Amino acid sequence: MPIHHQVLIIGTGPAGFTAALYASRANLDVAIFEGQQPGGQLTITTEVENYPGFEHGIQGPEMMEVFRKQAQRFGAKSIYETITKVDFSERPFKLWSDNNEYTADSVIIATGATAKLLDVPSMKTYWGSGISACATCDGFFFRGEKIFVIGGGDTAMEEANYLTHFGESVTLVHRRDEFRASRIMVERTKKNPKVKIITNAVVDEFIGEEKMGIKKMTHIKLKDTVTGETTIHEAGGCFIAIGHTPSSKLFEGMLDMDENGYLITKGKSTYTNIPGVFACGDVQDHVYRQAVTAAGSGCAAAIDAERWLAEQE
Repeated sequence: MPIHHQVLIIGTGPAGFTAALYASRANLDVAIFEGQQPGGQLTITTEVENYPGFEHGIQGPEMMEVFRKQAQRFGAKSIYETITKVDFSERPFKLWSDNNEYTADSVIIATGATAKLLDVPSMKTYWGSGISACATCDGFFFRGEKIFVIGGGDTAMEEANYLTHFGESVTLVHRRDEFRASRIMVERTKKNPKVKIITNAVVDEFIGEEKMGIKKMTHIKLKDTVTGETTIHEAGGCFIAIGHTPSSKLFEGMLDMDENGYLITKGKSTYTNIPGVFACGDVQDHVYRQAVTAAGSGCAAAIDAERWLAEQE
């Protein structure tokens, strides 16, 4: 027999946990599938300083545990399984994990997105210790540093310009001599006196040091894609801005998506094209991608689901 819940939430993070908190406080029967990365992207983030209410900052994993306990306090149930298949063609909706079959009156999707990363072995060594994928989140930590941004699209240009508020200098590195970014963004970046641009180059290696058990990136080795020549540059910070991949593959052919795979929601709501299925957080937000905006959309998804369920009765 399938296991039934009124609201099933796929994915955690600020969006999923906030949706669980609001839905369970509305006295709905709620379960959250925590998947392969319980707590979402913030579990690989060290310091979170820009979430309201945490005056002195908080570690990402600790913050997600607070979110989890708050949702569970009102009855939300965490299921440490990964949903591998869904059927939204009829209600109740059907969902399958490797272990069980579930049904739900409504589904909230909060599967998030992952930053595309470089295939450079040393990147893992200094991830969170000089390397980041979010300037808005972490730029503040790199005051006075020589900062590098890797990428050639609008996001890379935006991050390079933004980081000039913090860094001593900002260098944008792109593997080709033409940019994917819009012309206006390229012109704005080129006109910024604090931004240097290096084209036809890729990251060959991240170099750093370890003192008292703490790792810190100090230099970046670049390789010229035309000549093969390598150069080493002093670098206190590096931001990878080559795009994100929304975790939406599970819903292909069922839910409307844009050309990059982000789920499309209606207007300012969290409604997808299937009534009773809602989406929140980074899986449908390619613009802001912040913990606080994800939490806000999780709240909206729970309220949308609650009201929709009430209408069905």
